[in-house]
Amino acid sequence: MNDLGIYIHVPFCGRKCPYCDFYSVPYCAGTVSAYTDAVLRNIRHYSEPERTVSTLYFGGGTPSLLTPEQLGSIISEVRNSFRLSDSAEITLEANPNTLTPEKLSILRNSGINRLSVGVQSLLDDELKMLGRTHSAERAEKAVRDAAAAGFGNISCDLMIALPGQSPEKLRRSAERLAALPIQHISAYILKAEEGTPFAESEFLKELPDDDLSAELYLETVRIMAENGFEQYEISNFARKDFESRHNCRYWKCQDYLGIGPAAHSCYGGKRFAVPRDIGQFTGQDFQTEEVTDDAPCGFEETAMLRLRLTEGIDLDDFPEHRRSIEKKAPALAEAGYVRFDGRKLSLTPEGFLVSNAVIGQLIF
Repeated sequence: MNDLGIYIHVPFCGRKCPYCDFYSVPYCAGTVSAYTDAVLRNIRHYSEPERTVSTLYFGGGTPSLLTPEQLGSIISEVRNSFRLSDSAEITLEANPNTLTPEKLSILRNSGINRLSVGVQSLLDDELKMLGRTHSAERAEKAVRDAAAAGFGNISCDLMIALPGQSPEKLRRSAERLAALPIQHISAYILKAEEGTPFAESEFLKELPDDDLSAELYLETVRIMAENGFEQYEISNFARKDFESRHNCRYWKCQDYLGIGPAAHSCYGGKRFAVPRDIGQFTGQDFQTEEVTDDAPCGFEETAMLRLRLTEGIDLDDFPEHRRSIEKKAPALAEAGYVRFDGRKLSLTPEGFLVSNAVIGQLIF
Protein backbone atom coordinates (compact mmCIF):
# COMPACT_ATOMS: atom_id res chain seq x y z
CA MET A 1 0.00 0.00 0.00
CA ASN A 2 1.46 3.36 -1.06
CA ASP A 3 -0.49 5.43 1.43
CA LEU A 4 1.08 6.00 4.87
CA GLY A 5 0.24 7.62 8.20
CA ILE A 6 2.94 8.99 10.53
CA TYR A 7 2.58 9.23 14.30
CA ILE A 8 4.99 11.43 16.30
CA HIS A 9 5.04 10.71 20.04
CA VAL A 10 5.82 13.89 21.97
CA PRO A 11 6.55 12.69 25.52
CA PHE A 12 6.59 16.01 27.38
CA CYS A 13 4.09 17.23 29.97
CA GLY A 14 3.95 20.24 32.26
CA ARG A 15 2.45 17.95 34.90
CA LYS A 16 1.47 14.31 34.63
CA CYS A 17 -2.19 13.53 35.28
CA PRO A 18 -2.74 10.94 38.04
CA TYR A 19 -4.75 8.62 35.76
CA CYS A 20 -2.37 8.63 32.79
CA ASP A 21 -0.13 5.68 31.95
CA PHE A 22 1.18 7.02 28.63
CA TYR A 23 4.94 7.54 28.52
CA SER A 24 5.84 11.13 29.41
CA VAL A 25 8.62 13.13 31.05
CA PRO A 26 8.76 16.65 32.53
CA TYR A 27 9.13 19.48 30.04
CA CYS A 28 12.69 20.79 29.66
CA ALA A 29 13.62 23.17 26.85
CA GLY A 30 17.02 21.55 26.26
CA THR A 31 15.59 18.04 26.12
CA VAL A 32 12.83 19.20 23.77
CA SER A 33 15.42 20.66 21.42
CA ALA A 34 17.41 17.41 21.38
CA TYR A 35 14.18 15.46 20.92
CA THR A 36 13.16 17.58 17.92
CA ASP A 37 16.54 17.00 16.28
CA ALA A 38 16.14 13.24 16.83
CA VAL A 39 12.67 13.26 15.27
CA LEU A 40 14.05 15.03 12.20
CA ARG A 41 16.88 12.48 11.91
CA ASN A 42 14.43 9.61 12.08
CA ILE A 43 12.09 11.08 9.49
CA ARG A 44 15.06 11.36 7.11
CA HIS A 45 16.09 7.80 8.02
CA TYR A 46 12.70 6.40 6.93
CA SER A 47 12.50 8.65 3.88
CA GLU A 48 10.41 7.35 0.97
CA PRO A 49 10.06 10.27 -1.46
CA GLU A 50 7.56 8.43 -3.65
CA ARG A 51 5.28 7.42 -0.78
CA THR A 52 2.25 9.55 0.05
CA VAL A 53 1.64 10.55 3.67
CA SER A 54 -2.07 11.27 4.11
CA THR A 55 -2.19 11.59 7.90
CA LEU A 56 0.29 13.05 10.38
CA TYR A 57 -0.52 12.88 14.08
CA PHE A 58 1.31 14.54 16.99
CA GLY A 59 0.33 12.62 20.15
CA GLY A 60 1.61 12.59 23.69
CA GLY A 61 2.27 13.71 26.27
CA THR A 62 1.38 17.30 25.48
CA PRO A 63 2.51 17.99 21.91
CA SER A 64 1.28 21.59 22.11
CA LEU A 65 4.22 22.29 24.47
CA LEU A 66 6.46 22.25 21.38
CA THR A 67 6.89 25.65 19.79
CA PRO A 68 5.16 26.31 16.47
CA GLU A 69 8.64 26.53 14.94
CA GLN A 70 9.56 23.04 16.20
CA LEU A 71 6.29 21.59 14.96
CA GLY A 72 6.71 23.39 11.64
CA SER A 73 10.21 21.96 11.18
CA ILE A 74 8.86 18.44 11.67
CA ILE A 75 6.06 18.99 9.16
CA SER A 76 8.57 20.43 6.68
CA GLU A 77 10.84 17.39 7.08
CA VAL A 78 7.91 15.03 6.44
CA ARG A 79 7.18 17.04 3.30
CA ASN A 80 10.83 16.78 2.22
CA SER A 81 11.24 13.07 2.99
CA PHE A 82 7.86 11.82 1.78
CA ARG A 83 5.09 13.05 -0.46
CA LEU A 84 2.85 14.89 2.00
CA SER A 85 -0.62 15.01 0.49
CA ASP A 86 -2.15 18.44 -0.09
CA SER A 87 -5.25 17.10 1.68
CA ALA A 88 -3.35 15.45 4.54
CA GLU A 89 -4.99 15.42 7.95
CA ILE A 90 -2.42 16.91 10.36
CA THR A 91 -3.50 16.57 13.99
CA LEU A 92 -2.03 18.12 17.13
CA GLU A 93 -3.08 17.01 20.61
CA ALA A 94 -3.28 20.03 22.89
CA ASN A 95 -3.83 21.01 26.51
CA PRO A 96 -6.25 23.96 26.77
CA ASN A 97 -3.77 25.89 28.94
CA THR A 98 -1.20 25.90 26.12
CA LEU A 99 -3.49 27.50 23.54
CA THR A 100 -3.64 31.24 23.00
CA PRO A 101 -5.17 33.07 20.03
CA GLU A 102 -1.70 34.06 18.82
CA LYS A 103 -0.29 30.54 19.07
CA LEU A 104 -3.35 29.02 17.42
CA SER A 105 -3.00 31.36 14.45
CA ILE A 106 0.67 30.39 14.00
CA LEU A 107 -0.14 26.68 14.36
CA ARG A 108 -2.86 26.94 11.72
CA ASN A 109 -0.47 28.69 9.34
CA SER A 110 2.20 26.00 9.95
CA GLY A 111 -0.03 23.39 8.32
CA ILE A 112 -1.78 21.83 11.32
CA ASN A 113 -5.45 21.52 10.37
CA ARG A 114 -6.92 19.36 13.16
CA LEU A 115 -6.78 19.85 16.92
CA SER A 116 -7.49 17.25 19.59
CA VAL A 117 -8.10 19.18 22.81
CA GLY A 118 -7.83 17.41 26.16
CA VAL A 119 -10.95 18.86 27.77
CA GLN A 120 -11.95 15.70 29.77
CA SER A 121 -14.91 17.41 31.49
CA LEU A 122 -16.74 20.73 31.51
CA LEU A 123 -17.54 20.56 35.21
CA ASP A 124 -14.94 22.16 37.45
CA ASP A 125 -15.31 19.70 40.32
CA GLU A 126 -14.61 16.80 37.95
CA LEU A 127 -11.59 18.57 36.46
CA LYS A 128 -10.17 19.12 39.94
CA MET A 129 -10.73 15.48 40.86
CA LEU A 130 -8.92 14.41 37.65
CA GLY A 131 -5.93 16.59 38.49
CA ARG A 132 -6.43 18.83 35.46
CA THR A 133 -5.03 22.34 35.72
CA HIS A 134 -7.56 24.06 33.45
CA SER A 135 -11.08 25.15 34.30
CA ALA A 136 -14.19 24.44 32.26
CA GLU A 137 -14.27 28.10 31.20
CA ARG A 138 -10.63 27.96 30.07
CA ALA A 139 -11.30 24.83 28.00
CA GLU A 140 -14.31 26.43 26.31
CA LYS A 141 -12.29 29.54 25.51
CA ALA A 142 -9.47 27.46 23.99
CA VAL A 143 -11.92 25.69 21.70
CA ARG A 144 -13.65 28.91 20.63
CA ASP A 145 -10.28 30.58 20.03
CA ALA A 146 -9.26 27.62 17.86
CA ALA A 147 -12.40 27.94 15.76
CA ALA A 148 -11.81 31.69 15.42
CA ALA A 149 -8.23 30.96 14.26
CA GLY A 150 -9.61 28.94 11.35
CA PHE A 151 -9.62 25.39 12.71
CA GLY A 152 -12.63 23.65 11.19
CA ASN A 153 -11.77 20.21 12.49
CA ILE A 154 -11.62 20.14 16.29
CA SER A 155 -11.89 17.07 18.51
CA CYS A 156 -12.33 17.05 22.28
CA ASP A 157 -11.78 14.30 24.84
CA LEU A 158 -14.44 13.49 27.41
CA MET A 159 -13.89 11.16 30.36
CA ILE A 160 -16.89 9.21 31.67
CA ALA A 161 -17.65 6.88 34.57
CA LEU A 162 -15.97 9.21 37.04
CA PRO A 163 -16.37 8.89 40.83
CA GLY A 164 -19.64 10.50 41.84
CA GLN A 165 -20.81 10.91 38.26
CA SER A 166 -24.53 10.39 37.66
CA PRO A 167 -26.26 10.22 34.26
CA GLU A 168 -27.60 13.75 34.91
CA LYS A 169 -24.17 15.12 35.72
CA LEU A 170 -22.66 13.44 32.67
CA ARG A 171 -25.37 14.97 30.49
CA ARG A 172 -24.59 18.48 31.75
CA SER A 173 -20.93 18.13 30.87
CA ALA A 174 -21.44 16.32 27.56
CA GLU A 175 -24.13 18.66 26.25
CA ARG A 176 -22.02 21.68 27.16
CA LEU A 177 -19.16 20.13 25.20
CA ALA A 178 -21.32 19.24 22.19
CA ALA A 179 -22.53 22.85 21.99
CA LEU A 180 -19.00 24.07 21.23
CA PRO A 181 -17.80 24.57 17.60
CA ILE A 182 -16.32 21.06 17.37
CA GLN A 183 -16.70 18.17 14.97
CA HIS A 184 -15.47 15.14 16.94
CA ILE A 185 -15.64 13.76 20.49
CA SER A 186 -13.64 10.89 22.01
CA ALA A 187 -15.33 9.56 25.16
CA TYR A 188 -13.31 7.25 27.37
CA ILE A 189 -14.34 5.29 30.44
CA LEU A 190 -11.94 6.24 33.22
CA LYS A 191 -9.79 3.36 34.42
CA ALA A 192 -7.23 3.31 37.21
CA GLU A 193 -4.32 1.92 35.21
CA GLU A 194 -1.73 -0.12 37.06
CA GLY A 195 1.23 1.96 38.20
CA THR A 196 -0.61 5.29 38.19
CA PRO A 197 -1.32 7.32 41.35
CA PHE A 198 -5.05 6.66 40.96
CA ALA A 199 -4.46 2.90 41.10
CA GLU A 200 -2.41 3.21 44.25
CA SER A 201 -4.90 5.27 46.28
CA GLU A 202 -8.40 5.16 47.72
CA PHE A 203 -9.56 6.55 44.38
CA LEU A 204 -9.80 3.00 43.05
CA LYS A 205 -12.66 2.24 45.46
CA GLU A 206 -14.60 5.30 44.34
CA LEU A 207 -14.96 4.30 40.69
CA PRO A 208 -18.50 3.41 39.56
CA ASP A 209 -19.33 -0.29 39.46
CA ASP A 210 -19.77 -2.12 36.17
CA ASP A 211 -23.54 -1.55 36.02
CA LEU A 212 -23.29 2.21 36.51
CA SER A 213 -20.32 2.44 34.11
CA ALA A 214 -22.43 0.66 31.48
CA GLU A 215 -25.35 3.01 32.11
CA LEU A 216 -23.07 6.04 31.74
CA TYR A 217 -21.57 4.69 28.51
CA LEU A 218 -24.97 4.07 26.93
CA GLU A 219 -26.13 7.51 28.07
CA THR A 220 -23.08 8.99 26.33
CA VAL A 221 -24.03 7.23 23.09
CA ARG A 222 -27.54 8.70 23.34
CA ILE A 223 -26.31 12.21 24.12
CA MET A 224 -23.88 12.17 21.23
CA ALA A 225 -26.57 11.04 18.75
CA GLU A 226 -29.01 13.68 20.02
CA ASN A 227 -26.38 16.34 19.33
CA GLY A 228 -25.38 15.21 15.84
CA PHE A 229 -22.31 13.13 16.73
CA GLU A 230 -22.65 9.64 15.27
CA GLN A 231 -20.73 6.79 16.85
CA TYR A 232 -18.19 5.26 14.46
CA GLU A 233 -15.96 3.42 16.95
CA ILE A 234 -16.23 2.14 20.51
CA SER A 235 -15.10 5.46 22.01
CA ASN A 236 -15.39 7.90 19.11
CA PHE A 237 -18.17 10.08 17.74
CA ALA A 238 -18.12 12.52 14.85
CA ARG A 239 -20.23 14.80 12.74
CA LYS A 240 -20.59 13.55 9.17
CA ASP A 241 -17.23 13.19 7.37
CA PHE A 242 -15.18 14.22 10.43
CA GLU A 243 -14.03 10.80 11.63
CA SER A 244 -10.35 10.72 12.63
CA ARG A 245 -8.68 9.55 9.44
CA HIS A 246 -5.45 8.78 11.25
CA ASN A 247 -6.96 6.68 14.02
CA CYS A 248 -9.05 4.78 11.47
CA ARG A 249 -5.74 3.54 10.04
CA TYR A 250 -5.16 1.59 13.26
CA TRP A 251 -8.56 -0.07 13.19
CA LYS A 252 -8.35 -0.88 9.48
CA CYS A 253 -4.85 -2.39 9.73
CA GLN A 254 -3.36 0.18 7.38
CA ASP A 255 0.31 1.19 7.43
CA TYR A 256 1.52 3.74 9.95
CA LEU A 257 5.00 4.72 11.09
CA GLY A 258 5.59 5.76 14.70
CA ILE A 259 8.52 7.99 15.68
CA GLY A 260 9.52 8.85 19.24
CA PRO A 261 9.95 7.03 22.56
CA ALA A 262 7.01 4.64 23.18
CA ALA A 263 5.73 5.02 19.60
CA HIS A 264 4.31 1.96 17.84
CA SER A 265 4.31 1.12 14.14
CA CYS A 266 2.73 -1.20 11.61
CA TYR A 267 5.21 -0.61 8.84
CA GLY A 268 7.36 -2.55 6.42
CA GLY A 269 5.43 -5.79 7.02
CA LYS A 270 5.96 -5.84 10.80
CA ARG A 271 4.80 -4.28 14.04
CA PHE A 272 7.45 -2.69 16.22
CA ALA A 273 7.72 -0.42 19.26
CA VAL A 274 10.30 2.12 20.34
CA PRO A 275 11.60 1.81 23.94
CA ARG A 276 10.06 4.16 26.52
CA ASP A 277 13.31 6.05 27.04
CA ILE A 278 13.79 9.69 25.99
CA GLY A 279 17.53 9.54 26.66
CA GLN A 280 17.99 6.54 24.42
CA PHE A 281 15.88 8.13 21.68
CA THR A 282 17.79 11.42 21.65
CA GLY A 283 21.18 9.74 22.06
CA GLN A 284 20.93 7.40 19.07
CA ASP A 285 21.28 8.18 15.39
CA PHE A 286 18.09 6.19 14.74
CA GLN A 287 15.42 4.87 17.06
CA THR A 288 15.49 1.24 18.21
CA GLU A 289 12.82 -0.99 16.68
CA GLU A 290 11.63 -3.74 19.02
CA VAL A 291 9.62 -6.09 16.78
CA THR A 292 6.36 -7.21 18.39
CA ASP A 293 4.85 -9.03 15.39
CA ASP A 294 6.64 -10.05 12.21
CA ALA A 295 3.44 -11.10 10.42
CA PRO A 296 0.71 -8.61 11.38
CA CYS A 297 -2.83 -8.16 10.09
CA GLY A 298 -3.91 -11.78 9.85
CA PHE A 299 -7.61 -12.67 10.03
CA GLU A 300 -7.97 -12.59 13.82
CA GLU A 301 -6.24 -9.24 14.24
CA THR A 302 -7.94 -7.62 11.25
CA ALA A 303 -11.40 -8.78 12.31
CA MET A 304 -10.82 -7.81 15.94
CA LEU A 305 -9.73 -4.28 15.00
CA ARG A 306 -12.48 -3.73 12.43
CA LEU A 307 -15.12 -4.83 14.92
CA ARG A 308 -14.17 -1.80 17.01
CA LEU A 309 -15.79 0.24 14.24
CA THR A 310 -19.56 0.54 13.91
CA GLU A 311 -19.22 -0.48 10.24
CA GLY A 312 -17.93 -3.85 11.43
CA ILE A 313 -16.85 -6.55 9.02
CA ASP A 314 -18.09 -7.91 5.70
CA LEU A 315 -18.05 -11.71 5.66
CA ASP A 316 -17.35 -11.62 1.92
CA ASP A 317 -13.86 -10.43 2.90
CA PHE A 318 -13.26 -13.58 4.99
CA PRO A 319 -14.75 -16.49 2.98
CA GLU A 320 -12.72 -19.14 4.81
CA HIS A 321 -14.16 -18.03 8.16
CA ARG A 322 -17.69 -17.28 7.01
CA ARG A 323 -19.39 -20.48 8.10
CA SER A 324 -17.91 -20.32 11.59
CA ILE A 325 -19.09 -16.74 12.13
CA GLU A 326 -22.52 -17.45 10.61
CA LYS A 327 -23.07 -20.15 13.23
CA LYS A 328 -22.20 -17.88 16.16
CA ALA A 329 -23.72 -14.58 15.07
CA PRO A 330 -27.49 -15.29 15.41
CA ALA A 331 -27.34 -15.97 19.16
CA LEU A 332 -25.29 -12.81 19.73
CA ALA A 333 -27.73 -10.81 17.60
CA GLU A 334 -30.68 -12.17 19.58
CA ALA A 335 -28.94 -11.11 22.80
CA GLY A 336 -28.56 -7.58 21.40
CA TYR A 337 -24.78 -7.58 21.13
CA VAL A 338 -24.39 -7.56 17.32
CA ARG A 339 -26.20 -6.59 14.15
CA PHE A 340 -26.05 -9.24 11.44
CA ASP A 341 -27.79 -9.26 8.06
CA GLY A 342 -26.21 -12.46 6.76
CA ARG A 343 -23.27 -10.67 5.26
CA LYS A 344 -22.28 -7.65 7.37
CA LEU A 345 -21.72 -7.91 11.10
CA SER A 346 -21.15 -5.13 13.62
CA LEU A 347 -21.36 -4.62 17.35
CA THR A 348 -24.15 -2.65 19.02
CA PRO A 349 -23.40 -0.17 21.83
CA GLU A 350 -24.35 -2.94 24.26
CA GLY A 351 -21.91 -5.22 22.44
CA PHE A 352 -19.15 -2.62 22.69
CA LEU A 353 -19.49 -2.76 26.48
CA VAL A 354 -18.42 -6.41 26.41
CA SER A 355 -16.48 -6.24 23.16
CA ASN A 356 -13.59 -8.46 24.24
CA ALA A 357 -15.95 -11.32 25.09
CA VAL A 358 -18.11 -10.86 21.98
CA ILE A 359 -15.19 -10.58 19.58
CA GLY A 360 -13.45 -13.51 21.25
CA GLN A 361 -16.54 -15.66 20.78
CA LEU A 362 -16.91 -14.68 17.14
CA ILE A 363 -13.40 -15.06 15.80
CA PHE A 364 -11.41 -17.36 18.07
